[in-house]
Amino acid sequence: QVQFVESGGGLVQPGGSLTLSCTSSGSTLAYWSVGWFRQAPGKEREGVSCIGAGSNSPYYTDSVKGRFTISRDNDLNAVVLQMNSLKVEDTGVYYCATVDASDQTMCAVPGWYDYWGPGIQVTVSS
Repeated sequence: QVQFVESGGGLVQPGGSLTLSCTSSGSTLAYWSVGWFRQAPGKEREGVSCIGAGSNSPYYTDSVKGRFTISRDNDLNAVVLQMNSLKVEDTGVYYCATVDASDQTMCAVPGWYDYWGPGIQVTVSS
């Protein structure tokens, strides 16, 4: 059974950093497209960043460009989201989503993904 789980969330002050990881049991993430989404209370789920299978061109939503970096750690079978210069508005539940396909145009579309992790809370607050 394919499962994905997020780790690394928590509470951080504005300007701080967190590193989120999406790891898999039952599949090799290097061959999958992986997206990070977030959902704040009362808001729709938003595509934050994604990396396609075999792609060297990650996607970032405008609000996180220059602050977040997505990368693969194939030794750990993980996709990492490094989040720097965090802002209060980055607060939310962050989800890892995966699909065994590659289509850069669909990268930020939640409905494209087949599997979702349970989500992890990120809170940016002073």
